Amino acid sequence: MGTLFTLIAIGAIAYWIFPLVFNKSEFNWNFPYNRVVGPIGVVILVFTWILVKIGGQEVGVVITPQGIDQQVLKTGWHLVMPWNTVYKMDRTVWVYSFTNAREEGQKKYADAIWTPTKDGIKMGIDISISWRIDPEQAWWIYQNVSEADGGHDGRYIWIEENIIRPKTKSALALTISNFTPIEVYSNKRQDIQNVVMSKLKDELNYYHLLLEQVDIREVFYSPEYETSINAKKLAEQEVLRLIEVTKQKTEQLKQAEIDKNIAIQRAEGESRALQIKGQSISNNPKIIQLEWINKWDGKLPMYMMSDKQGVIVDLKDK
Repeated sequence: MGTLFTLIAIGAIAYWIFPLVFNKSEFNWNFPYNRVVGPIGVVILVFTWILVKIGGQEVGVVITPQGIDQQVLKTGWHLVMPWNTVYKMDRTVWVYSFTNAREEGQKKYADAIWTPTKDGIKMGIDISISWRIDPEQAWWIYQNVSEADGGHDGRYIWIEENIIRPKTKSALALTISNFTPIEVYSNKRQDIQNVVMSKLKDELNYYHLLLEQVDIREVFYSPEYETSINAKKLAEQEVLRLIEVTKQKTEQLKQAEIDKNIAIQRAEGESRALQIKGQSISNNPKIIQLEWINKWDGKLPMYMMSDKQGVIVDLKDK
């Protein structure tokens, strides 16, 4: 839009100046439009020089002949004197990622942060840092951080490589050193994330950078330690299996002992009953006859022994 207004202004001025330079008598100066077109073009041109638009994702730093103005320009249109220069800076959130996967983060190589735990075991951490400049202090960042020949984004790349990266490694190392490998891998991850964010926020405030979020995305054991963990798990599973087998055998032995005691008690009971019964029969022989009578079904026997030894008497025809 600014370029369009500039072209219109230059065209209007040229239309107005051309007759003066080349003394074109046919130019009608009495026509009102011809009188004002030049001044209007000049006014438009001046406004295109001094009118600056700051976008919604930007903040403007004003460089004056006296130095850098500490009052930044926010989103909208601003009148800036032509002897001043406005440098627009990105105020959006940038994300820097350390990752173990190649070409997933800022680096093309594996870039997870490896740091020792409380037990001295090194663990790899995938972590992302979300940050942005403090818009009110954009002038300080412009004054103190060079673009380092990286174009418009060079200043931000320098910040990530020289501030975000080392400060994150330091904060994470100091935090992880207070936790065990199991805590880092499982139930303390959120606590670690909160502590890292607190430490890193204080560090970045010094450089007028705002920390938006810290995300621990993945945790890795070293290959050697993971091998030892798997071996330990297998050993623990084998121990649990042996304990279960021993428990089952113990239960079987207990049941066998119970069954044996029941059998012994039953046999002792039967033996005692026979002893009592034998004693009763010995003391009173008629008990046998009484039992015979109690068991008789009312029918006479077909055969019976005679008084003579070895003779069977048929009672059917009797």
